[in-house]
Amino acid sequence: MRAVRYHEYGGVETLGVEQVPDPHPGPGEIRVRVAAAGVNPVDWKVRSGAVHQVLPVDLPAIPGREAAGVVDETGPGVQGVSIGDRVFGLGGVTGATAELAVLSAWAHTPTPWTDEEAAGAGLASVTALGGLKALGPLQGRTLLVEGAAGGVGSAAVEIAAARGATVIGTASERNHAFLTSLGAVPTTYGTGLAERLAALAPDGIDIVLDTAASGSLADLIAIAGDPARVSTIADYANAQRLGVHLANAENDSTLLTEAAELGGQGRYTPRIERTYPLERIAEAHTHSERGRTRGKIVVCV
Repeated sequence: MRAVRYHEYGGVETLGVEQVPDPHPGPGEIRVRVAAAGVNPVDWKVRSGAVHQVLPVDLPAIPGREAAGVVDETGPGVQGVSIGDRVFGLGGVTGATAELAVLSAWAHTPTPWTDEEAAGAGLASVTALGGLKALGPLQGRTLLVEGAAGGVGSAAVEIAAARGATVIGTASERNHAFLTSLGAVPTTYGTGLAERLAALAPDGIDIVLDTAASGSLADLIAIAGDPARVSTIADYANAQRLGVHLANAENDSTLLTEAAELGGQGRYTPRIERTYPLERIAEAHTHSERGRTRGKIVVCV
């Protein structure tokens, strides 16, 4: 098969498209013929070697954790999915940006989603749902999403709104119309946030989800009034010290199915900022590294 690989840690110049052996699924896994694969910050952080002490990989490595496509092989013990089914989901820390990828968690792709939307759904939806579930019921509560325009933030906004929350999202002004389209009340982040929120939510903010790790966690606790009402998916350095919930992205088919059900109802659509062909993977990683992505970046295979 054709796949993107890098043979050493480093910059985008290490990425190339090569012929590599086909992977095969183990017990409880499936293999998909990939239509598209998502690009996430973890991909370039792993590739650069910046997180090698936490997430070491065997080199050479194929970047990518999430993909969407058609099932073409199943491992022992797999039930509920058949050859030819459209699915999206998650594999290991690496392995997705290729013509064939092995997934350990998946859900059937809802009919309304394109392959590109499905490819951008896996990691964002499980991360957003993990962060939201840590905060308890959403119905009738006012939720602040810090960093609401990114891949996880935009998923959290739409999912929380679908679950009955009133959502306020922080983002730069260029993304305010985007947040409105997702169902959030937009505001800018940074200095004066508490005052802006007092005007937007006179009865206060019930719960907070931080997706940005911008150094605002202590301020977000003050806004919520209790660290137990705050969760973060990004600020690993301060979460434990400040006593907030830390949600890690897990390969959880139940969460993927929950996202797919919302997708089938038209209540959650992964937002794709830009797609790239496989041969332009270096551009896709460069785009992600800028840190200003609205929604998701996807590579079409």
